[in-house]
Amino acid sequence: MNMEDNKEVEEIQKADLEDRQGLQDGFKRIPPWTKQITVRGLFASFVIGVVYSVIVMKLNLTTGLVPNLNVSAALLAFVFLRTWTKILQKAGFITTPFTRQENTVIQTCAVACYSIAVGGGFGSYLLGLNKKTYEMAGVDTEGNTPGSYKEPGIGWMTSFLFVVSFVGLLSLVPLRKIMIIDYKLTYPSGTATAILINGFHTPQGDEMAKKQVRGFARFFTVSFVWGFFQWFYSGGDGCGFSQFPTFGLQAWKQTFYFDFSMTYIGAGMICPHLVNLSLLLGAVISWGVMWPLIRGLKGDWYPATLSESSMKSLQGYKVFISIALILGDGLYNFLKIMFFTIRSMLARMKNKSNRNVADPQNQPLEDIHRNEMFMKDNIPVWIACCGYCLFAVISIIAIPCMFPEMRWYYVAIAYIFAPSLAFCNAYGAGLTDMNMAYNYGKVSLFVLAAWAGKDSGVVAGLVGCGLIKSIVSISNDLMQDFKSAHLTLTSPCSMLLSQAIGTTMGCVVAPLTFFLFYKAFDIGNPDGEFKAPYALIYRNMAILGVEGFSALPHHCLQLCYAFFIFAAGANLVRDLSPPKFGRWVPLPMAMAVPFLVGAYFAIDMCVGSLIVFVWHKINKTKACLMVPAVASGLICGDGLWILPSSLLALAKVNPPICMKFLST
Repeated sequence: MNMEDNKEVEEIQKADLEDRQGLQDGFKRIPPWTKQITVRGLFASFVIGVVYSVIVMKLNLTTGLVPNLNVSAALLAFVFLRTWTKILQKAGFITTPFTRQENTVIQTCAVACYSIAVGGGFGSYLLGLNKKTYEMAGVDTEGNTPGSYKEPGIGWMTSFLFVVSFVGLLSLVPLRKIMIIDYKLTYPSGTATAILINGFHTPQGDEMAKKQVRGFARFFTVSFVWGFFQWFYSGGDGCGFSQFPTFGLQAWKQTFYFDFSMTYIGAGMICPHLVNLSLLLGAVISWGVMWPLIRGLKGDWYPATLSESSMKSLQGYKVFISIALILGDGLYNFLKIMFFTIRSMLARMKNKSNRNVADPQNQPLEDIHRNEMFMKDNIPVWIACCGYCLFAVISIIAIPCMFPEMRWYYVAIAYIFAPSLAFCNAYGAGLTDMNMAYNYGKVSLFVLAAWAGKDSGVVAGLVGCGLIKSIVSISNDLMQDFKSAHLTLTSPCSMLLSQAIGTTMGCVVAPLTFFLFYKAFDIGNPDGEFKAPYALIYRNMAILGVEGFSALPHHCLQLCYAFFIFAAGANLVRDLSPPKFGRWVPLPMAMAVPFLVGAYFAIDMCVGSLIVFVWHKINKTKACLMVPAVASGLICGDGLWILPSSLLALAKVNPPICMKFLST
């Protein structure tokens, strides 16, 4: 080796040493985990969590379709704190710098808060216990045992959420190093959130954020004012812009109309084009073709004397065909994720060296320091294990007291199997970003409903579904947050604590938000705005688990077989086809929603998709930057109007005008 080579090696080593020293200095500037959680951050999390709880509760109780709002929450967290600090600085106060770690903590806490409103069962398994859903499922149905209902109450709902929600926080904490560092699972949602937050806290990101803030504020105002304006014309059943017969009265009768909902336009802008087109296809197949044909067979397929809302008439076909699509899609994806999980784990077991952290000399310097930071604040395994056992014992005692149909040993067995189910779900989500918690919940629903029998099966199945689903979903959410923490250099301790604080907020906020809707609006009315479709679907799943196929109306079983096979086949075709063709195969889970709800919201979401498509054609760079902000503004403005409109409804203040369209 000559002198020039030696000199070059020395320069490289010197530069590497300077890089390491620079990163070490950067790490010294990262606040300790106790200072990453701040009072102002918790206040911001609470405000964002409340606003988003109202929004997702409305979505839960109307269509049951809730888009991923994590990116939107991260944006709002940045806007809130950056505005807060600038106002205080202009007033002459000295403020603590707003860091990416604090941004990550706020986003985690806010998402944990409103996630309880999403997955707490207010539009599905818990609402499926109320008397109205019990009656809609058919009081004469054999498996729908008389008295197998429990009316919603703030007290028992809050207690139930506190009992079941915290177990999931601790089930996978001991595995965080294996999942994040050793296995290097990608967790796309957690990675995307981290990239967004890291981008905000740069000079370029700050300028981009200003543009997004202006776009958010403008469309938030437009959406809120539009909601206020619409309210004046909705003074009666079938009145207002939400019932505008865009395509004519005949199409309106089959729910094909544009209802001017800014929430669904915004949701359509966030959801992929394939989701929105699948919704529209499901609406055309069901409300455009099937339901008119089956309605014409009244008196042949089902008694002409029955109301269409009866489970033995048209409503039964709507519900059970939706269930078939959901189960077909869920079973296929469940088996697919399990296959990938087992294959990946076997590959790692064969090559055990892949399971260990690579030699630091061969690792990127940035990864070394991220791993060091991630493992710096250790969470003792014994705390997680003892906490899990403590919460499990509390649940085993408390849940049978709330629901006598749910025996203590049902709960105990559920908590024995829950950690392994949570691991499988979190591992699969790390590979594919698909959270299969609802499918684990449905499996437990069928198992417990069949095990408990006709007298207790429906209630036990619904409660057991919520118990398993909560553990599996919350543990997956925490692992996604750990991935964000790893990439933003945030302490796992602060993430776990912020998730716990957000969950505590959600357990209080979500029931209160639900009762705001439950008292102000007609929840569960199949002909109203707040149909809460999944409540009826989940109850009928439990009935199906108790009494089998005898619950189905005439010829419904054959249709269910066909749509179940279609759902599995569509997924198989998508996975086996070349991406060029596979990306156009419809999503059965999305198709199932309008089968029961109607076509109107699918049209709204397709309008949102069309806006994004045209915007990308005109200016792709600006569209990529502004679509999340504009969509969030539309959703938040319309969602926030729900608060004053609910209060007006509770105060018996009715809109002064009814705008209605009649045939000549």
